[in-house]
Amino acid sequence: MAKTALITGSTSGIGLATAKAFAAKGYNIVFNGLEENGAEIAASVAKEYNVDYIFSPANMLKPEEIKQLATEALAKFGSIEVLMNNAGIQFVSPIEDFPDDKWDAIIAINLTAAFHLTKAILPSMKANKFGRIINISSAHGLIASPFKSAYVAAKHGIIGLTKVTALEGGEFGITCNAICPGYVHTPIVDKQIPDQMKAHNMTKEEVINKVFLAEHAIKDFISVETIAESILFLADSAAAATITGIALPLDAGWTAH
Repeated sequence: MAKTALITGSTSGIGLATAKAFAAKGYNIVFNGLEENGAEIAASVAKEYNVDYIFSPANMLKPEEIKQLATEALAKFGSIEVLMNNAGIQFVSPIEDFPDDKWDAIIAINLTAAFHLTKAILPSMKANKFGRIINISSAHGLIASPFKSAYVAAKHGIIGLTKVTALEGGEFGITCNAICPGYVHTPIVDKQIPDQMKAHNMTKEEVINKVFLAEHAIKDFISVETIAESILFLADSAAAATITGIALPLDAGWTAH
């Protein structure tokens, strides 16, 4: 019987790459995302890898929609072996100017949503005596940068939630780990490059190396496929069966400073 992976924010970026990696292993996929063509993306991946799936447009700002996502996934597949809390947003501003609604939204989507979904899925994992939970934190879950107060707070919080979940889940065969990426090459990053070129009066290459990759010891973006393979190792490898409660930096040496 095929295992099932539920991945939030799985119609683009890291989430989509990870969904493809699990689908390639034969997992059923529970897709989630707010993109207008999210349902089409999910259907395309499922067809390509010949796996079963459902798609949910649940908004991670809304706890009732998160609970409904869990209910629908368990009703469809009976069990969820892998839960990946990935959905996230960002906003940059000095603390004194940081809009209250932006703070609330970032904490809700990047941290509170992971709590609600873990809470909803954990009982079935405990009953099955098996579960793999992967939370997407960030290098900013380990260190800070100016003007990112909400994001840094949320990503630090995700690591705390990861550790507690690991301790509570251990006796039930459940592991929980956090991934802490540096700058990952996604469409979101690509869209920021022209604005940064204009703001800093730099060429594209200068922006990449002096802005985005300034703190990377390895002067390159991290690929979404690299992140996906690391998640697959933690969730699907017998070698990772006793790895739990860690915050794994995949940050090109950023946090080595």
